[in-house]
Amino acid sequence: MSEKTLILDKQDIDRTLNRIAHEIWERNRGAEDFVIIGIRRHGVTIAQRLSQKLQEFAGVTIPVGALDINLYRDDLSEIASQPILKKTEIPFSVQDTHIILCDDVLYTGRTVRAALDSLIDMGRPRAIRLAVLLDRGNRELPIQPNYVGKNVNVARDELIEVLLAEDDGIDQVVITKGARNGNAR
Repeated sequence: MSEKTLILDKQDIDRTLNRIAHEIWERNRGAEDFVIIGIRRHGVTIAQRLSQKLQEFAGVTIPVGALDINLYRDDLSEIASQPILKKTEIPFSVQDTHIILCDDVLYTGRTVRAALDSLIDMGRPRAIRLAVLLDRGNRELPIQPNYVGKNVNVARDELIEVLLAEDDGIDQVVITKGARNGNAR
């Protein structure tokens, strides 16, 4: 049996994403060709929410894209013999853009490395900045986020499970000690 501890509820997640959206706007106001791209799965939802928040308080429409990084993973052969591919949907060119790359949890840095490789294969962005809901540390690669919702210190045997209403029917983040599931890192 696994033990769960709630670290963010619906209001906490909303407040955190509001703060990140304001930070993004303060640092990128006036930036031409500014786009937001989320790493599938929850990174896309976070990207959409950030774009919506920017629309609400700044009155700007920021294009959003969805990135599948499965073929760029360095552990592809360890995950499955036939990886499940999801669609990359980036309806704009990344060439000369300012990209905010979004993910839910930053841990080892390997997912972000795969995302960077994928984006570079699509063109040469002017800049790529990283926004994450949670940074749990313990990096294996020298990757640091530019925008962080919350830094969380968890042991390696603890997992962070992010649930977002659009994908999972509820907004919450819990730390789980014990069994691993598909949403936990």
